[in-house]
Amino acid sequence: MPSSVISKYYYKPELRILTIVYISGAVYDYLDVPQEVFDEFRSAYSKGVFLNTEIKPNFAYHKRD
Repeated sequence: MPSSVISKYYYKPELRILTIVYISGAVYDYLDVPQEVFDEFRSAYSKGVFLNTEIKPNFAYHKRD
């Protein structure tokens, strides 16, 4: 999963939370993300493009401290 923006990601299906760890070290939780969207994200050629076009505009999120 090489990405110039994303370092790692985790998904908690029982909570529908997608956690993105950015290269910068910032950590964001994207809320109420369906399993199907996570599956599409996981298989996307460009995780950064998918994140910016399909996840950020459509799901609430919060930055972890």
